[in-house]
Amino acid sequence: MIKQFLKGKTAVFIDAANIFYSQKTLKWRIDYEKLSSYLHKEADITGIYYYTGMVGVLEKQKAFVSKLQMLGYRVTTKEVKFIKVAGSPDIPKGNLDVELALDAFRLKDNFETLILFSGDSDFAYLLDLLKQKGKYVIVVSMRGHISRELLQRAKYVPLPKLRHLIEKIKEPDEPAPEV
Repeated sequence: MIKQFLKGKTAVFIDAANIFYSQKTLKWRIDYEKLSSYLHKEADITGIYYYTGMVGVLEKQKAFVSKLQMLGYRVTTKEVKFIKVAGSPDIPKGNLDVELALDAFRLKDNFETLILFSGDSDFAYLLDLLKQKGKYVIVVSMRGHISRELLQRAKYVPLPKLRHLIEKIKEPDEPAPEV
């Protein structure tokens, strides 16, 4: 499905926070082993980069990041901060948009096509710069989670169209997803 939009070597960048909220809306989760396998079948992948905030030393989170690394993902993390807002609960903030954008631009000579799993308009400038350098850009997200700015700048692939290829199937004794 994605293969038809690719040119040459391909790098994949995943904005975990954005994709997390997409999964909550979709009510299904991505199986990152299936995603990696699918991407490698479709493209000449130079790297799959995953950016996520971490809350302290949560064992489940650490185990998930370790699993991604064992699957070959290059994971960048940073500690989530909690922003105080008067009269409201603290707001968690673990944004890695700058890290993702800088890495994508720094690594631009390693790929012809960039696949971005995010719908965040903050990446519009990155896509402009990459396109000026002759790169192809694909955005994987979903309606309601993708900005107009990204839709105007990239080939859009709806995340729900990949469901049958990348969905995490719940094991019979596994608790319901926390998505």
